[in-house]
Amino acid sequence: MTKAELYEELNYVNHSRDMRLKYANLVIDNPELIAPLLDILFDVNNKISCRAAWVFEFMCGENLEAIIPHLDTFTNNISKVHLDPAVRPIAKICEYLTKAHYSKSENLIKKELSETHKERIVEACFDWMINDEKIATKAYSMNSLYLLGTEYDWIHPELAIILERDYEMQSSGFKARAKHILKKIKNS
Repeated sequence: MTKAELYEELNYVNHSRDMRLKYANLVIDNPELIAPLLDILFDVNNKISCRAAWVFEFMCGENLEAIIPHLDTFTNNISKVHLDPAVRPIAKICEYLTKAHYSKSENLIKKELSETHKERIVEACFDWMINDEKIATKAYSMNSLYLLGTEYDWIHPELAIILERDYEMQSSGFKARAKHILKKIKNS
């Protein structure tokens, strides 16, 4: 399948779990489609990029290690994504990566996620925390930052400042997650 054919196929992707999973499995079964999918995803002003982000998120949810050859491309471009329906899946993938990296069980992400990759994830997550993003994006970001803060000691104090500063003006969902993360920071 060419990039143009993949682009056309993405027109059929919708919010349904079945549809996103169908295309995620297509990409998992044809890893040569990952690079063109990322090209489409990071064409950030094109609305179809959001559909590519949904498929990529589901692919990572099913087979996270498939991202490994593309970690440079992914982390180089995550800060460019700005359309709401695309930002949430990108933040979710960052959470997948940090959870895998700090997991107790052995996996390839631990070996392949470099300092540079982590720095780019930290930068993107902090941007999402301070910008006007939806709660899901902020929730994934605060989880990622909490985990990264177990390695980088400057992150927890900065994250705590943002969470405490924004606490009163945010939704109940944000408050619940922030309270949980602040408690973990205080106990670590």
